Amino acid sequence: MDIDAIEKMADLLVTVKADGGRIFFLGVGGSAGNCSHAVNDFRKIVGIECYAPTDNVSELTARTNDDGWASVFVEWLKISKLQAKDLLFIFSVGGGNLEKNISPNLVEAIRLAKTVDAKVAGVVGRDGGYTAQSADACVIVPTVNPDNITPHSEAFQAVLWHLLVSHPKLKVNQTKWESAVK
Repeated sequence: MDIDAIEKMADLLVTVKADGGRIFFLGVGGSAGNCSHAVNDFRKIVGIECYAPTDNVSELTARTNDDGWASVFVEWLKISKLQAKDLLFIFSVGGGNLEKNISPNLVEAIRLAKTVDAKVAGVVGRDGGYTAQSADACVIVPTVNPDNITPHSEAFQAVLWHLLVSHPKLKVNQTKWESAVK
């Protein structure tokens, strides 16, 4: 794992918090589940305002049905008034690829972020796709076994966000078990 990229993410997150920005966690499939958990940890442990559009299934499915999958995140972010002080945090195995029609919704969201000067961070697998090419800080989970890219990528998303919420620059609230008196 690229320790410099992890430290760069921590620094971006410190800036987002200091500026009163928000984190929008974006991912699909298992990565969407990780987004929900990360929102909880960053809000509770770090004290940063965070959201995951996939947590609102009604809006997500209405937007998908009415407007299509590719625009589901970008339209949600427009309504949320994505700003320069905000950060998109992408969890994805492939990182998005328009030519292969893989997670076009992530690509469109990143494009919007760039137009408003919002920052982009990502934890992705394989070559990282569009996220790795466009992010301000990105950790690419190395391929150890080509038969297990998806489970390894999604597992390391959890490792990475837990490292970040525990980072001395970010952690402001103690977690329950660590704070329990022995």
